[in-house]
Amino acid sequence: MLDKAILTEKVRELMEEKDFSGVVLCKHNGQTLIQFARGYANRSDERLNEVNTRFGIASGCKLFTAVSILQLVEQEKFSLKSRLKDVLNIPFSAWDPEITIHQLLTHTSGVPDYFDEEVMDDFSELWKDRPVYRMRQLHDFLPMFQHLPMKSAPGERFHYNNAAFIVLGLVVEQHTGITFTKYVEEHIFKRCGMVDSGYFLTDQLPCNTAIGYIDAEDGTWTSNIFSIPVQGGSDGGAYVTAPDMIRFWDALLGHKLLGEEMTRDLLTPHAHDEDAEYYGLGIWLELQEEEIFKCHVMGFDPGVSFMSGVYPKHGVQLVVISNQESGPYPVTLAVEEALR
Repeated sequence: MLDKAILTEKVRELMEEKDFSGVVLCKHNGQTLIQFARGYANRSDERLNEVNTRFGIASGCKLFTAVSILQLVEQEKFSLKSRLKDVLNIPFSAWDPEITIHQLLTHTSGVPDYFDEEVMDDFSELWKDRPVYRMRQLHDFLPMFQHLPMKSAPGERFHYNNAAFIVLGLVVEQHTGITFTKYVEEHIFKRCGMVDSGYFLTDQLPCNTAIGYIDAEDGTWTSNIFSIPVQGGSDGGAYVTAPDMIRFWDALLGHKLLGEEMTRDLLTPHAHDEDAEYYGLGIWLELQEEEIFKCHVMGFDPGVSFMSGVYPKHGVQLVVISNQESGPYPVTLAVEEALR
């Protein structure tokens, strides 16, 4: 049983120790257990973060892409076994023609990546010779990987891949006739009641949105406006609030976004990463004694760090969201230690 007083004090101490900037929201069986907002959404104006402040979540929104694809599968536009070349009218001359939608969703397709996390660690390096303000549509990413050779054979191994999710977003656009961001806002955010969430432009952020900050070792800082694409898409970059993320989990697990069978498939371990970490369809799954301990998403970009998950056996939902490059991990770990 979670002790609210002890957990509250532990999280508060961690936030102070790490100089955390962001929001922590934890619910237990629908009741708020922890709710904190700390730090500045805008340092120059000393505007404080609030519980309903919007934050970028980087790759945390790959799950929105997976749900979008699965909604189209339920509509029989195509199947998870469909080959990419049969559902997308864009040529990838050096890619294996047998790549499937399922493999793209589970990071097992073997396609090349524009930001390969096995060999690259600084996302902002990508934009030194390529202006971020020109990265406004999914098609803008194609020149970065479209003609590169395969990294491995389809289905051979798990390899976390951003480009695969760009491609999935292009599939959504082709089969719906609207932009990917519009589709998610209409068919996921609106359906969940996520009224404060969206794919906002970094140079046109709406009110109550946290600016992402990159801190240097000498104590100086800059915003992340020149370090991430001007608009997010199917591989990452949406903005959400912590309460909106809870609404998403409620809708997903309550079968308001997908039917029961498709939701179960989404939450099934399809690929193994390492140790107890597996991957479902657009979502991480941590196993404990062969049972799912945690279903979760996470995202890290310059000036962005985000972790959110549900703990099915414990009835717990957790969102830790920050406009700095670190902070969510120790808070998440503290909650999980209490659960274990």
